[in-house]
Amino acid sequence: MSRFRDEFYSCLTRRADALFELADAVLCADGPVRSLVELSLVGEHRRGHGALYDALSAGRVDVARLRRALAMVRLPRAADGRLVLAADLTCWLRPDAHTSPQRILCHTYGRGKDQHIPVPGRPYSVICALETGRNSWTAPLDALRLAPGDDAATVTARQARELVERLIDAGQWTDGDPEILIVVDAGYDVPRLAFLLKDLPVQVLGRMRSDRVLRRGVPPREPGVRGRPPRHGGEFVFGDPATWNTPDAQTVTATRLYGTAVARAWDRLHPRLTHRSAWTAQLGALPVIKGTVIRLQVEHLSSGATPKPVWLWWSGTDATTVQVDRLWQAFLRRFDIEHTFRLFKQTLGWTCPKIRTPEAADRWTWLILAAFTQLRLARPLAADLRRPWEKPTPPDKLTPARVRRDFRHLRPKATCPAGAPKLTQPGPGRPPGRKNSQPTARYDVHTVSKPGSTKRRTKKSTTPRPRRTG
Repeated sequence: MSRFRDEFYSCLTRRADALFELADAVLCADGPVRSLVELSLVGEHRRGHGALYDALSAGRVDVARLRRALAMVRLPRAADGRLVLAADLTCWLRPDAHTSPQRILCHTYGRGKDQHIPVPGRPYSVICALETGRNSWTAPLDALRLAPGDDAATVTARQARELVERLIDAGQWTDGDPEILIVVDAGYDVPRLAFLLKDLPVQVLGRMRSDRVLRRGVPPREPGVRGRPPRHGGEFVFGDPATWNTPDAQTVTATRLYGTAVARAWDRLHPRLTHRSAWTAQLGALPVIKGTVIRLQVEHLSSGATPKPVWLWWSGTDATTVQVDRLWQAFLRRFDIEHTFRLFKQTLGWTCPKIRTPEAADRWTWLILAAFTQLRLARPLAADLRRPWEKPTPPDKLTPARVRRDFRHLRPKATCPAGAPKLTQPGPGRPPGRKNSQPTARYDVHTVSKPGSTKRRTKKSTTPRPRRTG
């Protein structure tokens, strides 16, 4: 942990002391972080609130070096020794920030069934390494903000490619190791993501919608048949069991929470691509991306709701029964990233500050990732400072929030490269009675219409019309 703190301080190239103490204040604050001004009152932050805001607005973080530092830390692995990475989007909602540029309409879930409410904000693509077992720990390795006009699949593919290359350079993966598994949810085009990463030692696993239609391989051609050979075989309709035929692999597993889990796999299925959407710029014939489809059906849910089948697509082929079990269990482990997002927002206060510029938001995001990495490194050292109503927990079962309670006692034992603040006096500020003569510019919200193109949302005027008189 001390080595990582030294490397993290070296990544702060401007306003380093203030940024470093700000990250320590996030880890040592009592209770959840509510605002930045409260962090300036934490004892570990020895500077005023003016230095805090100046560090976020004018500081500088060497993101490339910090990404390499995160890739050098020891990472969790699956039971078979492979690295399992989960990629997902999380939104920093800013509906009232009219002076903040580069806001995008983010889809959020409403309280009703299947309701999606667009709210202006900044979406971030985060990639984490997953652990095995039931816990809320992950290892965040990268975060990238989506700019207006970015395609989620293309951005995630580029982000995953750079991350895998850093992991290989750091020695986390060598020749002979199992291929890295990347797990995504239904919001991504899984076959396209696998096509963009086909030259890397990775496999892609993701969920598909239940209304998809895939194609089988082309059957052997009979002799004497003339004409152009077909590129696709028969249809495999997710919603029509008559098109499934006999599965190539099937497993039945007894689980504690979901009862009996039945997984059936069909080999070498591919989507029929067209020159539309993300494949518009593809020249020539479109590729045939073959993979394995897995249908997971559980007996019951812990919430009491009616269980629906989960359709998964894996970029590999010829899956065995052991691989099918590991794949659907690895997909369920993907939801651990939701615990990390919840800790970022509700405990570490990632979305609490009212930061205007996207550059300052990126600095604050990387401070949160560095702070969470320190919690993960301090995990075997922390004591269980439980509340009177909480049950005792073994040291290896502590949650990130409970490790954070003891970080203030662990911090004096680790290195603290930040220097003491200088004696300064506050400036005079704006003279009394003088108004701001430079109003801040206001920006519209961007809405993504198609991959590679954006448009701006125009708001209707809310000025009431005058009534007719006489």
